[in-house]
Amino acid sequence: MRYDKGRKEASRRLIMDVASKRFREKGVAASGVASIMSDAGLTNGAFYPHFESKEELVRECISSAQAEQSQQLSQALDAGGLERVIATYLSPEHRDSPGSGCVSAALLDELSRESAKTRKHYTKGLLNLVQTMAKALPKQSKNTEKIMLSVFATVVGSLQLARAVEGAELSDRILAAGADAARAILKSHQSKNSGETKI
Repeated sequence: MRYDKGRKEASRRLIMDVASKRFREKGVAASGVASIMSDAGLTNGAFYPHFESKEELVRECISSAQAEQSQQLSQALDAGGLERVIATYLSPEHRDSPGSGCVSAALLDELSRESAKTRKHYTKGLLNLVQTMAKALPKQSKNTEKIMLSVFATVVGSLQLARAVEGAELSDRILAAGADAARAILKSHQSKNSGETKI
């Protein structure tokens, strides 16, 4: 019994790992169950003992990716504050690795067309990320959610644009401009408070 349970959990994790990477690289609409299961080395019939539908798989992958991103974000904040977060997020390495990168930058256009239930899952994860980032602001700061939503929207949009254009030189300039814009948001906030923002 233990082996069967462990094997089932391992298969579920494998499906999620493959699907999460494929969704972020190819998109949700372009990633059918058959292609996901083929990439995982499993039959189509092995999908349904784990997930009721592709939509459930999408939700699970989004939630898992956001939880992992939140953990990485906390580590980056501990290592170098919001400056480290911005630099890491808007790096060529992140730009060139969508399959293991931010789910927001990879899937926002498709998420906006998903069901209300799926968008609710995404929203919960997004707000958790924003709250994690807000912890790096001084305790006396006001409107911390607004500040971090502005920063997050700036870096996500910059990353999407950097991935969309042709040519590494222009793409690198977009990453740098996005990082400058995110820092400007934080510096503007810093000037309005007596404490210092850790950037």
